[in-house]
This record gives sequence, C-alpha cells and structure tokens, in this order.
Amino acid sequence: MTIQSTPPRRLSRTGTWVRGAVGVAVLFAASEALGRAGIVDRSYLPPASDVVVRAAELATDTEFLFNVRVTLTAWALGLLSAIAIAVPLGLLLGSVPAVNTATRAIVEFLRPIPSVALIPLAALLLGSGLEMEVPLIIYASSWPILFNTMYGLDEVDPTAKDTLRSFGFGRMQVLLRVSLPSAAPFIATGIRLAAAIALILAIGTEILSGFGDGLGTFIGEAGITLNGVEDVLAGTVWAGCIGLIIDAALVRGERRVFHWHHARQAS
Repeated sequence: MTIQSTPPRRLSRTGTWVRGAVGVAVLFAASEALGRAGIVDRSYLPPASDVVVRAAELATDTEFLFNVRVTLTAWALGLLSAIAIAVPLGLLLGSVPAVNTATRAIVEFLRPIPSVALIPLAALLLGSGLEMEVPLIIYASSWPILFNTMYGLDEVDPTAKDTLRSFGFGRMQVLLRVSLPSAAPFIATGIRLAAAIALILAIGTEILSGFGDGLGTFIGEAGITLNGVEDVLAGTVWAGCIGLIIDAALVRGERRVFHWHHARQAS
C-alpha cells in the first residue's frame, strides 16, 4: 500500500506579510526590552522606539534626504548600466559556445574578486562620489544578471528553436523571437538580485571610503561621533526600508509582466 504525500501548501501573500510583520514585532519588542531594562547600555543599543522616532525625524532633515538621494542616484546609474552591459553579454556568451569557451577563464578569474576589496583602488584612481561608486556597483551587480541570462538561455525549449530554424529563421531571429522571451523571467530575477547587491555596495562604498555624500557617509560619520549610535541605527533602518521597497516593487513588476511564468511554476 503506497501512501501519497500531499505537497506542502504555499503561503498566500497575506500570510507571508503577516509572518514578516510578526518577526519584525518580536525583534522590536526584544530590542525595546533590552534597552529599557538596562541589560545593554543605551549608548550601545538604544530602545527600538527611540531609533524609530529618530528615523522619522530624519524624514524632515533636508541634508539627510540629500544624502539618500545621492545614494539612490548612484544605485540607479550603476544598476541600469549593469543591465545594459550584462544582458547583451549574457546573450552572447549563452548563445555562442565558442565565445563562452574563450572567455570562461577570464570570467572565472574576475567573479570571485570581492567588490569591497576594490574600493581603495577605485578611490585612488577615480576619486570620490559617483565616479567611484558607479563603476564598483556595475562590477558587483553585473554578475547575477550575466549568469541568470546564461541560465535562462539554457532553459529555452529546443523544439521551439528547431521549429523556427526549419522555417528558415536565422540565429539572430531565433534569439529575439524565442530565446530572449523565454529567458526574460530569469533575467528579471537576476536584476532583482543585482538591485539588492547594488544598494549594499552603494552604501558600503560610502561607509568605507569615509568621504563624500550619501546615506553610507551619514552612517559612517555618525559612527565616529559621540552618542551617534542612534543615528547609525536610524540610518540603517532607512537603508533596510529602501531595500524592502525596491525589492517589493521589482517583485510586483515581475509578477505582473511574467504572470504566465509564475502560473506555470505554481501548477
């Protein structure tokens, strides 16, 4: 007698948000209790309510908002440039085996190099500001887009490509009519991953460089000032909220544009 196991039921979108909200509430309550009880010195861990109040106050600080705008500008320029570079390159490497083989050693050499390790060199050669941040963001965020594009091409139905070839379509037409539309959901996933990497690197570069403008600069300067922990945590809250908003927007856009792909995965 065989026992059929029922697949686990997937959480609805509302259920996912509820669980996330519960996790945030638990973390908030624990931080608040530790800060109020004096178990941890307030100069190291202020109560969560104080951090939230400070984060809300920063929303009316024009200098802080300018720093946020600088970071988002670097993020957007770096991510858009990475898309413009990595998608065509991924299509080339994924559709022309000879080029893939010729460049594989270079790709495998460059990919493990952490972008953070390049910050001193970039600061020395490029200076500060967007001139330094954008190339580093491009370098770091290109990899997930590149490899997701190549992976998406591997998942294209070969029958569809053979059908077009049998009707006399060339390689470029097959790529544009079949391969690219089929790989588009994978490219979108790579862009979503790259967006998070780009934001992390934009803020991290500003923190480690120690000069210029940006959200990371605000956090870095607050970390070396007296009683600046509250500003550090408030800036971190802003960074986390910006990341959540970006990811939620990209997920929503991906579901709307590629609804057929998600429906096929759910079935």
